[in-house]
Amino acid sequence: MILIIELLIVLPLLGFFLSMLVPSQKEGLVSRVTFVTVGIHMIISMFFLVYWLLHSRPVLDEKALLLFKSGTFEFFIDFHFDNVTATYLLVGSFLTFLVAQYSRHYLHREKGYKHFFNTILFFYTGYIIVIFSGNLETLFIGWEMLGVSSFLLIAFYRERYLPVKNAIKVFSIYRLSDLGLLLAMWASHHFWHENITFLKMGGYGVSHKHLLTHSHIGLFISLMFLVAAAAKSAQLPFSSWLPRAMEGPTPSTAIFYGSLSVHLGVFLLLRTFHFWEHQLPVRILVLMLGLVTAVIVTGIARVQASVKSQIAYASIAQIGLIFMEIALGLQNLALFHFAGNAFLRTYQLLASPSVVSYLIREQFYSFSPKAATIETSFPKRLRHTLYILCLKEWNLDSFQFRYFWNPLKTAGKKLRFLTFKRVIIIFIPVCLAVLFWTYNQAAIPPQIKAYLPVTFSFIGLLMVLKSFTERLSSRISWLLVIINHFWVALSVLVNENVGFEPMYLYLSGVVVSGILGYLCLNRLYTLERDISLDQFHGHSYKHPKMALVFLLCCLGLSGFPITPTFIGEALLFSYIREDQIVLASLTALSLITDGLAILRIYARVFLGPPVKSLDGMAYRSS
Repeated sequence: MILIIELLIVLPLLGFFLSMLVPSQKEGLVSRVTFVTVGIHMIISMFFLVYWLLHSRPVLDEKALLLFKSGTFEFFIDFHFDNVTATYLLVGSFLTFLVAQYSRHYLHREKGYKHFFNTILFFYTGYIIVIFSGNLETLFIGWEMLGVSSFLLIAFYRERYLPVKNAIKVFSIYRLSDLGLLLAMWASHHFWHENITFLKMGGYGVSHKHLLTHSHIGLFISLMFLVAAAAKSAQLPFSSWLPRAMEGPTPSTAIFYGSLSVHLGVFLLLRTFHFWEHQLPVRILVLMLGLVTAVIVTGIARVQASVKSQIAYASIAQIGLIFMEIALGLQNLALFHFAGNAFLRTYQLLASPSVVSYLIREQFYSFSPKAATIETSFPKRLRHTLYILCLKEWNLDSFQFRYFWNPLKTAGKKLRFLTFKRVIIIFIPVCLAVLFWTYNQAAIPPQIKAYLPVTFSFIGLLMVLKSFTERLSSRISWLLVIINHFWVALSVLVNENVGFEPMYLYLSGVVVSGILGYLCLNRLYTLERDISLDQFHGHSYKHPKMALVFLLCCLGLSGFPITPTFIGEALLFSYIREDQIVLASLTALSLITDGLAILRIYARVFLGPPVKSLDGMAYRSS
C-alpha cells in the first residue's frame, strides 16, 4: 500500500515536469498531458480506495525521506493515510479530472493555455502532498505550493490591472495562514521535543500527558492551527478574499475556491482534531467562529449582484457549518458535508458563465416572486440596517486595510530615513562584530547578549517592512529582502551559538537566488530603464524567459521548497526556545512579510498592463 501512496504523490509531479517540456503552440498535447495524468491518477486512486476498504481500512503511516538531521532535530517527509485522506483523495481526483476535461475546450486559444494547465498540475501536486502529509513539515510544503499556484491563477489575465491586484491581496491572506502554521510548527517542536507526526499527535495518552504540564503551549498551538485554517478557508475576519479570487478563469475558480483549496482549512482541523478536542476553550472558539461566519456571510451572499460572488459567499457559509460540526465532534458528518459542498460548488461555478441566459429565460416564462422571506418578519429599521451592512460586506475589506495593510504602509513611511547606503553602513560592522563575538564569547557582557537576538530580529523586520513599502527602486527592495535574511540568521546565531553549519544551509539558497534575481533586475533595467514599484509595468510580455527565471528566484528567496532555505527556516526555529515567543513571532513575521515583498516586486515589474504598447505606431493617413 505504501508503494501505491508514493506513486500517487509522484505521478502529478511527473506530469507537471512533462507538461513544462511541451511547446506552448501545441494546445492539444498540452491539455492531453494534463488530462491523461489526472485521469490515470483518478483510476489508480479509485482502485486503491477499493483495495483499502476491502482490507478493513487500516491507518497507514510511513516515514518516507529524511532530509536533514542536526542533533535532536530531524526534518523528514512523512506520509499518512486514513479515512480523512481517503475522502479528500476521492473528491479531489474526480473533480480535478472533471475540470481538466472542461478546461480543454473552455480555454481554447487563450494566450496562457499552457500556463494554465501547468499551474493546475502544480496545484494538484501540492493538494496531494497536503492530504497525504503525515507531519506539519510535509503539510507545509504542499501548503506553500497551493499558495503560489493560487497567486498565478488569479493573475492569469495578467494584462488587466484588477486580477494582479487581487492576486496580491489573496496571497497576503495566505501568508497569514502560513504565519499561523509556522508558529504552530515552532511550538510543537518544543511541546513534544521532536518532529511530531499526526499519528502520534492523535494519540490521546501522549498529547494529554504533555498538556498536563504545558497547557499554555498546547493552547497556543491549537490557536495557531485555527488561525491557519480560518485564513485558508475564508472564515471571519478573512472572508472577503474569496470573491476577489474569482478574477481567475472559471475552471480554476471552481477547483480552487469552490471545492478543494478552500476546504483545506477544514482538513487541517480534522487532521489535528484529536490534539485539541479536550481543550474546551478551543472547541467553543471554533464553534462560535463557524456560527458567526455562517450567519453573517449568508446575508452577504443574498445581496450579491455577481453570480460568482453569491456562490463564493454561500460556500464560505457552508464551511462555517463544517467548522461547527468538527467542533461538536461530528467528523464523519463534516467529511460528508465537505464532499457535498465541493461537488455542488464546482457544478455551480462551471455553469456560472451560462446562468445569466438561464435566468433571463426563467424570468420571461416561469418567474414568480416569493410571497414572503425570512427578512420580511424583521422590523423595517433592522431589515434596512442589515441590508446596508451586507451590501457593504460588513466592511471586511475596510477591516483588513485598517488593521493589516495601513499599519504596514505607515511603518514603511516612517522608515524613509533608511536609505540603502545607511543600511549597509549599519549591517557590515554588526556582521564583523558578531563574527568576532562568535570566537570571543567572553567579550560581550551577558546583559547585552540577552537582548541581541530580539534586537537583530526586529531590525530584520524593519528591513523587510522598508522593502514592502519601497516605491522607487525594485533593486533596492530586492536587496533589502536579502539583508533581512542575514539579520534573521544573525539573531539565531547570537541566541544559541549554533555554529555556522545551519547558517550555511539557510543562507545558501538565499545567496544563490538573491544574486540571480538581482542580475535579472539589473539586466531588465538596462533594457527598459523603468522598473520602479510605483505601478505595474507588464514586462513579462517582452521578456517572458526573464520573468520565469525571476519567478524561480522569488520562490527560492522566499523559502519555497526548491532550495535549502526551506529546511534552513525550520532548523532556525528549532533553535528558538519555547519561552522566546517574542523572538519567534518577530522571526516568523519577517519570513512571512518577505514573501509578500518579493511577490510584490514580481507583480509590479512583470505583471499588469504593459506600459509600452506592443503594437506598432499607427501613422496618420495622407
